[in-house]
Amino acid sequence: MCYTLFYSPDSANVVVRMALEEIGAPYEALEVDRRQQAQSGPAFLKFNPQGLLPVLVDPAQDEPVFETAAILLHLADQHGTLKPLQASARGRFLKWLFYLSNTVHADLRMLFYTERYASGPVAMAALQSRLHARVLGHLALLEAELGRHGGPWLLGDHCSVCDLYLGACVRWSQLYPRGNALGADAVRALPQLNALLARLEQREPVRRAFAAEGIGHPLFVGPGYPQNAVV
Repeated sequence: MCYTLFYSPDSANVVVRMALEEIGAPYEALEVDRRQQAQSGPAFLKFNPQGLLPVLVDPAQDEPVFETAAILLHLADQHGTLKPLQASARGRFLKWLFYLSNTVHADLRMLFYTERYASGPVAMAALQSRLHARVLGHLALLEAELGRHGGPWLLGDHCSVCDLYLGACVRWSQLYPRGNALGADAVRALPQLNALLARLEQREPVRRAFAAEGIGHPLFVGPGYPQNAVV
């Protein structure tokens, strides 16, 4: 079985690519050229009518899978890895996965594309200021959770899709929107989170995933832009 991952450099697909590399599952990566608005064309819309990435085609499924958390959950369940194995930890796994998806990533998306949610420079600046504060609050909450159980990963002793998602969200918060992103010092001030990100960056599958999208080090703290980012 070979998956197909539709991607654009440094989009949410990089989280899925990290998971696929960690699992060791065969996959084909097909780039969607957002500079040419290919995500809005009929060839792509048949895979995701929203015109959004990522999309994973699993030949065992009757339809393509979209939404980052849905893809990650599908892969973790399909392969029995990158998630807690104890049934008692299932709820904890789901709550943090969907917190990252529905709260952290959702706020970042509003921050990156503020013009879609507010009109005029004054309203946009006010919304971005509030969103910066919210994102900092999310990072502080995650830092507290890591401190509460001592890490080294968000769910405890083993790396999960939650850590992959968290790493990408922290990365993006320091890059976008260009010219008004969070500073790397905000991450460096959170020792538990900073340590998790350092561990994540040392994982070879994670390095392979980013390299495949033209992204060099550092990946998560003080990161740089990919060669062909479109945001």
